Amino acid sequence: MDLNKFFQDQNKKKQVKILTCGSVDDGKSTLLGRLLFDSQNIFLDQMDQTKIESEKYGTQGKEIDLALLVDGLQAEREQGITIDVAYRYFETSNCKFIIADTPGHEQYTRNMATGASNSDVAIILIDAEKGVLEQTKRHSFIVNLLGIKHIVVAINKMDLVNYKENIFERIVDEYKELIKNFTFTSINFIPLSALKGDNVFSNFENTKWYKGLTLIETLEKVNVLDSSQNNELSFPVQWVNRSSANFRGYSGTIADGKIARGDLITTASSNMLTSVKNIYGPKGELSEAYSGQAITLTLSDELDISRGDVILSKKNDQIIKADQFASHLIWMDQEPMLPERNYIFRFNNSYINGKITDLVHSINVNSYEEVASKKLNLNDIAYCKVAINKMHAISSYANNQKLGSFVIIDPYNNKTIGVGMIDHALRRSSNISWHKMSINKKTRSELNSQKPCVVWFTGLSGSGKSTIANILEQKLHTIGKRTYLLDGDNVRHGLNKDLGFTDTDRVENIRRVAEVSKLMVDAGLITLVSFISPFKSERQMARDLLSSDEFFEIFINTPLEECEKRDPKGLYKKARAGELKNFTGIDSLYEEPENPDLILDTASSNAEELTDQIINFLQLKKNI
Repeated sequence: MDLNKFFQDQNKKKQVKILTCGSVDDGKSTLLGRLLFDSQNIFLDQMDQTKIESEKYGTQGKEIDLALLVDGLQAEREQGITIDVAYRYFETSNCKFIIADTPGHEQYTRNMATGASNSDVAIILIDAEKGVLEQTKRHSFIVNLLGIKHIVVAINKMDLVNYKENIFERIVDEYKELIKNFTFTSINFIPLSALKGDNVFSNFENTKWYKGLTLIETLEKVNVLDSSQNNELSFPVQWVNRSSANFRGYSGTIADGKIARGDLITTASSNMLTSVKNIYGPKGELSEAYSGQAITLTLSDELDISRGDVILSKKNDQIIKADQFASHLIWMDQEPMLPERNYIFRFNNSYINGKITDLVHSINVNSYEEVASKKLNLNDIAYCKVAINKMHAISSYANNQKLGSFVIIDPYNNKTIGVGMIDHALRRSSNISWHKMSINKKTRSELNSQKPCVVWFTGLSGSGKSTIANILEQKLHTIGKRTYLLDGDNVRHGLNKDLGFTDTDRVENIRRVAEVSKLMVDAGLITLVSFISPFKSERQMARDLLSSDEFFEIFINTPLEECEKRDPKGLYKKARAGELKNFTGIDSLYEEPENPDLILDTASSNAEELTDQIINFLQLKKNI
């Protein structure tokens, strides 16, 4: 064999990335196994092992169960379902294929979205016996949302309905009605039996009425040429390359467009013009490079460019700088998404703090209806408004998938908890600016002879927060310190009287109080805040608004049993009787502080003694 010719032929083959999706038991894994088997991309030892496991699990009687070639997880094999995203590779004489077999169960929608994010074409399977199901609608919606332009609707298990043409046509008509408002470029409908092999690689006598192409012929003909090469350049900088004292290059992968030596470019951060001096690829210097290529650029002039910045062609007006935008989200975490909670947003190589400011509506992906919601749960999809803490180069997802997408990260455990597709930027009013005043925090603090701060009390209802905070304010007042006590109940009589006790309202309650506390610190006051503040995210948000020596978290550590015994307002009794919903500690979560500045044990000391501990702490910190 001429190896050089072999590798040259391989490089010439078109590469197609495929997603398979649909409802549970539609036959996705069986179809993938059929593609691997009929394309002769299975090793003999794999085949032998599949025969053994087919006998063990007995899902196809004495026949080989081709699904076992791809259902890699033990749980999947035992249950006969796909949970994880299984990636497999096969090729024909014309094409190379990367195919992702994704879960059908609703609870694994996030896995399906992961598989869809990089695919050129989606195969949506429909069981001929069952027709269009809820998951068919869900997956079609997500496929369209994530920008896949080519779909193949494979109506599978035609052998179970005696290959009846009328059943096929009925499903085709139903699906066309379902996607009439979607933006797919091409749609092909194919009747097939993955189990028997009908219309996968070859046409069989069973469907003489079908005059179209086989599945593999359809996949080979899909036009997956990257039209982005004709777009304007966008190049996110992953690394500033200083391989020597005399070399300064900018490394990364081209997100969109092309670039050539001598091209005029600018950056999203500076808007200054320069030209491309050199382009380096893995094998040496290049005269030009295209979307998807990993390269290093050197420029004719030195510009202030750092990791996360975006190099643009001088005419690129599709990329704008913004710190607010509208976006579709897919939520991927067991912990619900709550508006105004702090998250980390990752854009390519940049990590920026921000929050979801408004959940405009969630989307019922079974009916495609817009639904009013206050939070997002696992696998929910919604349209939201997002605000990040600094300006960043973005695009709509429709124009540029790389710069129009982002990942949401939990700041406490670094888990990926959501993904988003940007619709459009939102403009902040240009006539709003921060006015610098002549009298500032420093001058107010000097007048008051104190160092302003927030003393933030957190603990269950009945723990003793208000009692201790009240005594503390009295003692501070006695020694001439200027204070203000913000109490949870008092604030809800005015500033926050429009808020209830849902998780979303609790987040907003603390956000407002934190902002008021910040203003009071600016006024030079020692501010005492007595709120349950059950969520660590919001307590951290309050801390982040101030400097490290201006915020002290005090945990009033009183066990739930003791709080219930005290029950000064009779609230626990009502909550236990079901008369009071969303009560912290009973049917609403309280997250204990992990690293508070001070822990007060109410079981070992009385309120006066505990207050003295706080006084000593503030003296140590030189706030009083």
